[in-house]
Amino acid sequence: MKIAQIAPLYEAVPPRLYGGTERVVAHLANALVDQGHEVTLFASADTQTRAQLAPMRAQALRLDPAPLKSDLASHLSMLHEVRRRAHQFDVLHFHVDLMHFPFFEDMAGRTLTTLHGRLDIADLPGAYMRWSRYPLVSISRHQRKPLPFANWFATIPHGLDETPYAFQPKPHGYLAFLGRISPEKRPDRAIEIAKKAGLPLKIAAKVDAADASYFAQKIKPMLDHPLVEFIGEIGDADKAKFLGGARALLFPIDWPEPFGLVMIEAMACGTPVIGWRCGSVPEVIEHGVSGLIVEDEVQAVEAVRAIGKLDRRRVREAFESRFSAHAMASAYVEQYKRLIGGGVLPPQDHVYHEAA
Repeated sequence: MKIAQIAPLYEAVPPRLYGGTERVVAHLANALVDQGHEVTLFASADTQTRAQLAPMRAQALRLDPAPLKSDLASHLSMLHEVRRRAHQFDVLHFHVDLMHFPFFEDMAGRTLTTLHGRLDIADLPGAYMRWSRYPLVSISRHQRKPLPFANWFATIPHGLDETPYAFQPKPHGYLAFLGRISPEKRPDRAIEIAKKAGLPLKIAAKVDAADASYFAQKIKPMLDHPLVEFIGEIGDADKAKFLGGARALLFPIDWPEPFGLVMIEAMACGTPVIGWRCGSVPEVIEHGVSGLIVEDEVQAVEAVRAIGKLDRRRVREAFESRFSAHAMASAYVEQYKRLIGGGVLPPQDHVYHEAA
């Protein structure tokens, strides 16, 4: 098939440092190429891909040093180019939320839109009712809850190429927190858990401008502890060593996480996850196999002490069977075939690789 993948322009594909959506798109595009499809990736020019790159911006927005730039203008320009070239593709696969909806209504039946973010946001219900012909893919069942009426075609979990994530059978004694410093990610919980468990905690996370005051006022004072080490933002080159060396990944979220890519990154290294029963966590973690699901800090501390009983080889196997890039690509190909074969089809509510 001839497939267009349309990525956001905020990060390179894959991102140089932190970033989820663009990383998933990178692994999906490469896996589709490996399966023999002709893939064109619309993304920033600093992208690295085995697909045919259609460069839409000289550099991804977040790391562009220009003091003034327009994410709206850059994305609209990209959508114009996708529209101009739409006849070249069998399927247009969008990863830019709903920004494309007004421009592709006449060909909605050969588009697929994966929604990567939270959906419990004012104004979204009206928009998804207005543009109801677009086939949608959720990345977890929980993500769908705010929009149960939407045109859901499938739930397809994220997948990753296993190559960058080396299995580590013998970890060191520290706990890991990886991602973003923000109130909903709850790094404060991670610090308290590590202190109560008496184990070192390494925090590899970025601090967005929007969260700078939260970091300065809430988190920075908590870093002054002998068990806590703040590393800062890291990229793929350092991620496998960081995650693989951890006794466990702490995922103490306090928001309806649509997926949680860092969980499967840890699993790929054989590192189990201690996650809050929140958002997509119960769909990603198989309790007692790839991690432990907890309800509060007391249970989390108990989980830290018990996590060593889990077999890290089984953690890696859980990743390989459910969250590989190949599995993700194959699930998407099934949906592409539905679109090509029947135009605008009624939803069939497929769910792939969901945990028991």
